[in-house]
Amino acid sequence: MSARTARARIIATAVALASLPALVGTPAAAQDSRVRLDFLGERELPYAMSFQGTTVGGLSAISYDAKTGTYYLISDDRSQTGPARFYTARVDFAQGALTRVELTGTHPWLRPDGGTFPPTSTATSTVAPDPEGIAVDPRRGGLVWTSEGERIVPSDGPALLGDPWIRRATTTGAYTGQLPLPPQLHMNSQEFGPRQNQTLEGVTFTPDGRRIVTAMEDPLYQDGADPTPEHGALTRITVHDADTGLPLAQYAYPLEPLFATPTAGSTDTNGVSDIVSLGHDRFLVLERASIYSDNNWKDRIYLVDLHGATDVLGRDSLAAASGRAIKPVRKTLVTDLSDVPGLSRVDNVEGITLGPRLPDGRRTVVLVSDNNFAARQVTQIVAFAAHGI
Repeated sequence: MSARTARARIIATAVALASLPALVGTPAAAQDSRVRLDFLGERELPYAMSFQGTTVGGLSAISYDAKTGTYYLISDDRSQTGPARFYTARVDFAQGALTRVELTGTHPWLRPDGGTFPPTSTATSTVAPDPEGIAVDPRRGGLVWTSEGERIVPSDGPALLGDPWIRRATTTGAYTGQLPLPPQLHMNSQEFGPRQNQTLEGVTFTPDGRRIVTAMEDPLYQDGADPTPEHGALTRITVHDADTGLPLAQYAYPLEPLFATPTAGSTDTNGVSDIVSLGHDRFLVLERASIYSDNNWKDRIYLVDLHGATDVLGRDSLAAASGRAIKPVRKTLVTDLSDVPGLSRVDNVEGITLGPRLPDGRRTVVLVSDNNFAARQVTQIVAFAAHGI
């Protein structure tokens, strides 16, 4: 498909409004009466869609710039089908419905020397970024983006390690800086620190632009095992000063158990896939779980409040054996996408952002799914209107 064809507009065909039922589970997963999401529609981008010389796929996060009306979407392509990159888009609403999604541009992420990123290579000890989170700076207009880094530890050779990162960039992808990480988030060849492909998955600015908040997808090794059908887990949310970049605080986030029994030997689990700030230490957090062999996905949005949670910045371990009590953040289920009438399918939803307000005052919430560049999955944009935020 040509780039010109790829810019064709996708017109809305269905709208459904729903009051969403509660997920049956622990008290932490009870329905929140203060926040409700009304379904506004969905759009899908074609598989292997060509756009400005790139293959569109792997869309892992989305962020809205209220000043320009532009949406930024990050691809988790590790310079395999093209340079590590992001896209810009328009998302339009009319008469209470999602009416159009249109890609408008793409830019590669640039290294400090101005070059693009080569693919990962164990032969040359090259580590490409694994782009996962993106957020627009509401004060300065630039971007921050996260990479999950790399951890390849063979039994018969040297380890290939790449730290996760939080980098600053211009809206055309040029490098402008990097934030320091808490020491526990650096990669290690021993079973301490982040697991492979389970690190910095989500990033957001607070509405005033003074804080940058990141979310780890899953626990550090020393924080305990990943979620299973039998138990959940604790991962970490970190608050950084947006001016200095320094970490200011960190909180334990309780992940739900895996929703079904995985295939033996699989790495299926549940984890945080994105986070967006509502202000006043409240957030919407997207948890995403899968049974990948069955292409079976569970995507849930929670309202999260940091008030009263224990600051764990500097603690090496969140495990009970560490001997110090920890109060996690409070979380309340807002919606389980499996319960949304009118939504055609639930896929690998990895990104969430707040869009513009509708004429009736409701705030739009826009999600994007990562198709993993796989034909059996879909690149999906899903929109809601929120009450209570």
